[in-house]
Order: sequence, then structure tokens, then C-alpha cells
Amino acid sequence: MNRALKLGIPKGSLQNATIALFKRSGWEINVNGRSYFPEINDDQIECAICRAQEMSLYVESGTLDAGLTGKDWIAENNSDVHVVADLVYSKVSSRPARWVLAVPTDSPIRTLEDLKGKKIATELVQFTKKYFSDRHIDAKISFSWGATEAKVVSGLADAVVEVTETESTIKAHGLRIIHELMQTNTQLIVNHDVWRNPEKREKLEQIALLLKGALHGEKMVGIKMNVPEKLLQKVVSLLPSLNAPTVAPLYQSDWFSVESVVSIEVVRDLIPELLKNGAEGIIEYPLSKVL
Repeated sequence: MNRALKLGIPKGSLQNATIALFKRSGWEINVNGRSYFPEINDDQIECAICRAQEMSLYVESGTLDAGLTGKDWIAENNSDVHVVADLVYSKVSSRPARWVLAVPTDSPIRTLEDLKGKKIATELVQFTKKYFSDRHIDAKISFSWGATEAKVVSGLADAVVEVTETESTIKAHGLRIIHELMQTNTQLIVNHDVWRNPEKREKLEQIALLLKGALHGEKMVGIKMNVPEKLLQKVVSLLPSLNAPTVAPLYQSDWFSVESVVSIEVVRDLIPELLKNGAEGIIEYPLSKVL
């Protein structure tokens, strides 16, 4: 068996976000022009770029050892692969995307049952067919490659099943969501035989660990400050942290250095409170990984 891990990088909207995530994790992936085999600064990995829609098929067949693709495309292809890690990231946000059923704002359709005998356009054909079949609703599901929302606007379909993160595109086309079919996120997947190979399994576990650490690091910041001894307990009580803040005495002083890791969502409200309660010299800094 080839010792290098053959890793699939998703082409399209996830490509840049994936390469950026790997960079934060310690790997430089260089895409040269139109090459489908980018360079990576790790001689234990060989990269190949392919469409996320096909990734699970290549991994299942063994053409690729492992790859990153959406949970939705694994379901669409009904692929038998091992999921190493769930990774929530995208080009837009750090939350799972949603496959939703949308109809024109003025449509009388309100429920799934109202779509009996109606036309639905989607890129996620097989999953959507099974979803409606499992609910005994006989709808006409047709494939749409791109500009799916426009199919309803132009009258080619009564509804669409489309992926969304912010709902902005759906609303811009004058559509409203009536049902959510599934939530999806990126997954690191591997061929079952490859997963049984100790060397490649260890490499994939390393990749998963550092990718998740980089994603966690995106949501956290480090914060450091100086605090006089008389106000130390009050300031420390304000600090959320992974365990407990680090507190160290300053040289020949009755002041302390206090350092912690906090959520990026609270730091903007936290810093003014720390200042009001006696902290000084506050430094906020980004974190590349939190493990």
C-alpha cells in the first residue's frame, strides 16, 4: 500500500475555506493554476482536488484514501465510508448549512403534503426522493444544476430544495422556507480499508485533531492583563476560562499578571468590565489552535 495518504480537497465553494483551515492547522496547500494535484508541505500526504459531490464515491472506491465533503453528499451518494471528524466551517459562517424546502412567497403551499403531484427542483435528488418517499408523498423530483431558486421564479418548478446558510439568497428570490430537510456540515471521511491501516489511521487522527483545534481556536481569544493584588479576586471572578486563569506575580510588585482564554463572543463586553474593576494593560490576541 502507498505510504502517503491520498487526501481529497473539495473543489468549488469549499476549496479556499479548506485550504485556509489547513494553513491554520499547520499545512500549506499550494494550488498551481489548473492543477488537480496541489502541493502540500508534508511528505506523508498527497492531495487531489475533486468536487465535493463526488468525494465520497472516490473515497468509498479507494481512488482516494480520505477526503473532506459534506454530510449531505455522503447521504446523496449513499456512500459507505468511515467518518473521522465533523468539521463545521464554510466560506460564509461557522454554523451548519441547512437543506430547506422553499416556495414563492405568494404560493398556497404550506406543508410537505401540499406538494403531492407538484414539481420540486434540487441538486440533492436522491436524498429528496427518499425523504418524500419515506413520508408517502408522491412529488416529482427533478435535478437542477445551479440557479435552482430561479426554477420557481420562472415557473419550471413549484418548489425547490436548496442549501442555505444565511437564507439571504432564498429571500432575495422572493421565496419562503416551509420545511427543513437536513442540516449538513463538512466531514473528514476515510475508506474503511485505509482506516484499518495503522500508519494512515494515525495520520488521519493527527489531521482531525489539528483541524478541530484550529476551528476551536477561531472562536476563542487569549486575554492578558495586569491587576493589583487588592482587586485580584474581583477581576478573576469575571473571567470565564477553559479551566482557571493563569495568575503570576509581577517582579518586586504587589501586582499580578492574569491570563485566560475566552470566547470571542464575550470579549467585547468583558474588556470594559475588567477595566472598570481595576485591570490595566489589557492585551487581546488571536489563537491559531485550541486543543
